[in-house]
Amino acid sequence: MTEELQNGIVRISDDVVATIAGLAALETPGIAAMSGGISEGLAKRLSGKNVQKGVSVEVGQLEAAIDLRIIVKYGIPIQEVCRVLQDNVREAVANMTGLQVVEVNVKVEGVAFKEEELDEVNVNRVK
Repeated sequence: MTEELQNGIVRISDDVVATIAGLAALETPGIAAMSGGISEGLAKRLSGKNVQKGVSVEVGQLEAAIDLRIIVKYGIPIQEVCRVLQDNVREAVANMTGLQVVEVNVKVEGVAFKEEELDEVNVNRVK
């Protein structure tokens, strides 16, 4: 985004929009992690510098389109989580940047189980 003001030009980088979208996604209930995609290997919980993994953005002069790749928690209705996620990301980006978010596309790439459940399965597995 580029905006000419009386005192100069304001530019918002794609990386800034991706960071805002990633943080908003991770704050959404039901989201276990963001997924870096097949090339990134296993899904990683994001924090700090890695907050842009699983987020792709296209930023124009006044609008933005955002693609998210996520891992959801087991037992939570996926369609509801995704609807809330889209609203949260759209609102966060619009409030912080002034951009109109025209679309938030969500790709669910996995389901995260509780660690305790995984441990029980491994204990009961025939060796």
